[in-house]
Amino acid sequence: MSAVWRASRAAVARRRLQTFVIGLVVLCSTTTVLLGLGLLRAASAPFDRAFDQQRGAHAVAAFDPDRASLAELARTAGRPGVEAAAGPFGRTVLELPHDWLWMSAGSLAVVGRADPGGPVDRIRLLEGRWATAPGEIVVDWPVNGTPGPDRLGTRLRVRGAPPLTVVGFATSMSKSAGAWVTPEQMTRLRPTGTQMLYRFTGAATDAEVRAGLTRATAALPAASLTSTQSHLTLKRAFSAQADAYLPFLTLFGVLGLLVSVLIVGNVVSGAVVSGQRHIGVLKSLGFTPNQVAAVYLTMVSVPALVGCALGTLIGNAAARPVLKVAFSGIETGSAAIGIGWWPSAVCLVGMPALVVVAALVPALRAHRLSAARAITAGSAPRAGRGLRVQRRLGGTRLPRALTLGLGQPFARPARSLLTTAAVVLGAATVTLTTGLTSTMIAYGEVGEGDGAARVRVPAVPSAPDRQTEQRLRSLPGADRVTVRALTTVSLAGYPQTVFANFHRGDTRDLAAGIVKGHWPTRAGEAAAGPAFLHQHGLSVGDRVTVRLNGGQAPVTIVGELMEGNAQALESDWRTLTRLDPRARATEYTVRLAPGADARSYLEAVGAADPSLEPTVLDPHATATTTVVGLASVFTVLLTVVAALGVFNTVLLTVRERRRDLGMLKSIGMTPRQVVVMTVSSAAVPGAVGGLLGIPLGIVAHRLVVDHVGVISFPESMKQVWHPPQLAALLLAGGAIAVLGALVPARSAARLAIAEVLHHE
Repeated sequence: MSAVWRASRAAVARRRLQTFVIGLVVLCSTTTVLLGLGLLRAASAPFDRAFDQQRGAHAVAAFDPDRASLAELARTAGRPGVEAAAGPFGRTVLELPHDWLWMSAGSLAVVGRADPGGPVDRIRLLEGRWATAPGEIVVDWPVNGTPGPDRLGTRLRVRGAPPLTVVGFATSMSKSAGAWVTPEQMTRLRPTGTQMLYRFTGAATDAEVRAGLTRATAALPAASLTSTQSHLTLKRAFSAQADAYLPFLTLFGVLGLLVSVLIVGNVVSGAVVSGQRHIGVLKSLGFTPNQVAAVYLTMVSVPALVGCALGTLIGNAAARPVLKVAFSGIETGSAAIGIGWWPSAVCLVGMPALVVVAALVPALRAHRLSAARAITAGSAPRAGRGLRVQRRLGGTRLPRALTLGLGQPFARPARSLLTTAAVVLGAATVTLTTGLTSTMIAYGEVGEGDGAARVRVPAVPSAPDRQTEQRLRSLPGADRVTVRALTTVSLAGYPQTVFANFHRGDTRDLAAGIVKGHWPTRAGEAAAGPAFLHQHGLSVGDRVTVRLNGGQAPVTIVGELMEGNAQALESDWRTLTRLDPRARATEYTVRLAPGADARSYLEAVGAADPSLEPTVLDPHATATTTVVGLASVFTVLLTVVAALGVFNTVLLTVRERRRDLGMLKSIGMTPRQVVVMTVSSAAVPGAVGGLLGIPLGIVAHRLVVDHVGVISFPESMKQVWHPPQLAALLLAGGAIAVLGALVPARSAARLAIAEVLHHE
């Protein structure tokens, strides 16, 4: 074994460049695959683990207390298919007229519960204690972390009821309520519904959850079930934004793996072909065929292990900011977001194994090669298809150096095929990134107009809305003013409250985000993003009943937004007037006229009303920056790797043809002609690779943009390909090939004739 190791180490030292190429390829691939696996794991495992720890409810059901008694509901716990149940609990929706803690004014779903434990939905207390007396309330903290003890003791002003004091913060993975009080306090609040929490023996799919709930409520009076919520809906909401990045990272991971296999196979195959005499020497010295194969496998395993280790470290470091963006603004509850250990373990074991498998076929060729044949092998290619192609090209009027170069790929068709495949993947990656960048830039520009600055001004309770709006509109530099009121509302048939944004004024920028239907322009109309519609089972044309502060109004979904908060609904101000005429504005957004100075406008606002605190909005979308940045990095890496694959092929060809190059230079071929011949030898794989890579990249781009669940791209943002752009992309394959061939071509041009022929 020591002899194999010494021979392998010597081979690594001799082939420093190939060693570097393999290490870089494996590093890039490992980083990309680790990010994809880590995001996949973070999109499901943290939720499942926290949900199981808290014995989360597979279904949260609300019932009409006038139709189903407490005794009837309690008996549903023993129905077939019910593993465990909790309840019945009294439930009501409180109306808070003012903003409280981190929440906006509006509806708050409250449940009466004696303790946080139980067989289902064990609520995790984060700060303070559980409510034990009337007048106390425990509030749900939806995001990861804790609010801090300084917020305990906050008094919530409730419309039509005495104030409630916050004595604790807790979190429920079932999202069964926005807050909890004692059963006695719930009785005083006059509950409008009754809640039951169920865990079923089978709840892996939506159909199983529906079937379990149907069996559990089969004996109840008709129409007693008013609303339901599945844990699968919560899980999809938890991972919705992270899932948007998965197609993108998965595709780059697959491309990286394919490039790894091609480059490793190419490097080892070339090492075997160019090192036949070395193989013969090893076998003549007593190396067995297995030991010779082990030398070549070890030769690629060493850089693969180093590249895999570095790629794992880089991937873990890059995962933190990616996960931060992917889970920003999402209700994570008690789920601890992290990349976990198994993606790193899979990469550390799987990537070197993949490299060994890719190297196995060419290594077996060295295993089968006899010592006598290996030692007597010449360096020139054998006669065959390559020479026939050379003769045909020689009959054309092309320069001789060019015809010699164009014919070289046909002398080694298998190696040329591997090189072409690497260029195809490189060109496809460039095409994919170009399309993604164009799509994401167009997405980021929606609502920004011609680059004009926008200023956000929070509302001041002491100033009338209309007066503030008119003042902001009259200041120099203002172009459009949009007024927004943010509140929480309840939807009939849905247990959770949702946010609702009500707009008036100039809403043209907002309407630009509609991909289906139209922006709400009248009372009773609303629009929402794809995540909201999917999670609530709604589509354009459906109608829901919105309730706020004792009022209710039917609302029709008239538009689907390109993107939107998964828990937010957009509507017209006149709908808010129907629900609560006393509601006030939350903020104003001022779009400045083109060329207007934002700082001057801020100073003008401060001079007009010192109580207002305007800020300039950041025009850059986080998702756009993240996707374009990651795509650019991966593209550079994979393009460099593809170019290195061409570099390796051309370098091996130069080494094999040293004698031919010496003979050609001895009969008058100039160094410039040698460069032309060598570079043109990569032109055929480059041209074919570029031609095949463009449609592959276009298809990959379409797959990615069609499977981003939180964004519904309009067709105009998907059709980003234009003739000048495609013409430039067509040159990408050739550019990759030329870049890869240039250095070995110049090395070939500098070969000394006497030195080459002397060694021969």
